[in-house]
Amino acid sequence: MDALCEAFALDEMDLAEFERRVDAAHRAASTEELDRLLAGLPSAGVPARAGPAAVAPRRTPGPTTVPPERLRERDVVIGILGGGHRRGRWHPARKTLAVGVMGGATLDFREAVLGSGVTEIHAFAFWGGIELILPPGVRVECSGVGIMGGFDEDHGEPQPDDPAAPVVRLTGLAIMGGVSVEVREPGESSRDARRRRKRLRRLQREARGRFGRGHES
Repeated sequence: MDALCEAFALDEMDLAEFERRVDAAHRAASTEELDRLLAGLPSAGVPARAGPAAVAPRRTPGPTTVPPERLRERDVVIGILGGGHRRGRWHPARKTLAVGVMGGATLDFREAVLGSGVTEIHAFAFWGGIELILPPGVRVECSGVGIMGGFDEDHGEPQPDDPAAPVVRLTGLAIMGGVSVEVREPGESSRDARRRRKRLRRLQREARGRFGRGHES
């Protein structure tokens, strides 16, 4: 169990994989089963095994991407005295203008098929709001101006380590309105996402504390 906590503290597995392995460790009936749970974790020093017995780290599926030539160059999403939305299975253009004037626009990328490389979003909010919902595994670059309004990118999620991860670059202006970025898993509400992040931080603190005490003893 200490080895699993150490691996989790070192970010060698995500929360779902950590919980799965801990549950399997409680049910393990032999040292061989426990060894299989540590296979492939660098900090554990147990090499990954070939064959059906190996336990590979399981990660949240990343966003789906397509070659850039299959995508439109430009798109516009407008919410004026109402709402404009893009959600579900859709193909974002390379460059999208999102406008919210006394209304709102929501771009939900969780099931979107992104182009490889950079997807550019230029947002303009005036007495309105524009919301971007991204899945884990997408790198976010945000550069906007808020005048008596807000440009919020504090989504509480780490940026992906994969250099080939798709990039969403958000720019724009919010005047007496707001532009926000949130990272959620498919089907997850804002409240569920906050609870997941809070739980993840708590488990990481506990794992690091346990890992530190083990090295002091």
